[in-house]
Amino acid sequence: MALERGAAKAAARGEPSYVWRAGQERRLRMILDSGPHPRPDQVLVDGCGLGLYVRALEPHALRTVGLDIEWERVARGARSGIGRLLAGDGQRLPFPPGTFDLVLSNEVIEHVADDRKAVSEMVRVLRPLGRLVLFCPNRWYPFETHGIYWRGQYHFGNIPLVNYLPRFLRDRLAPHVRAYTPTELGRLFQGLPVRVLRQTVIFGGYDNLLARCPHLGRTLRGFLQSLERTPLRNLGLSHWWVVEHI
Repeated sequence: MALERGAAKAAARGEPSYVWRAGQERRLRMILDSGPHPRPDQVLVDGCGLGLYVRALEPHALRTVGLDIEWERVARGARSGIGRLLAGDGQRLPFPPGTFDLVLSNEVIEHVADDRKAVSEMVRVLRPLGRLVLFCPNRWYPFETHGIYWRGQYHFGNIPLVNYLPRFLRDRLAPHVRAYTPTELGRLFQGLPVRVLRQTVIFGGYDNLLARCPHLGRTLRGFLQSLERTPLRNLGLSHWWVVEHI
């Protein structure tokens, strides 16, 4: 029963990063390249999980704060020595307007109840010219990486072609997680005081495959990431958007 509850929570909330590997290191470089320069004073990792990105960003900012709705994850991160982790709801951020120079949302908004509200809150707490760096699932990636529900049972794994189904069928199989087209993602920012500085799609790090089959993993990762320079990037794993408060 505990295993079933754990699987249900993982389906609803997603799984945080438990170890720091090449995929996380690559995204860290993207975040640092995307942020305000010379360096941000105040950084928020919204949906921080165990706080690995909080720890990684700390040397690059005056103050870095992490927030996650799952207090167990926050407590585990705190026990590992990561400071400034808070339990809270990203749809009601406990910060005044204009607090942060940089907000990171890494594969989070697809899990929240109200993604429009979550995006609005992240924009609210940005300072003028502050930036939101957002990663979230791409609808046109050939696999649904969060598993599916079939006949009332959750099935974990990378399920092919689910995201290519008509929306009503896709959402019946994966009601626990969203995947976005660029147009759908853009609608979340409509009417907000922002401008989009970067809008693209990236492939993953494939660290699990690389750990099992190093040669195959390196070859596949190099090939797929090379597609990011071509129109085939639209089949990538995640959207990567950088949005600036105006």
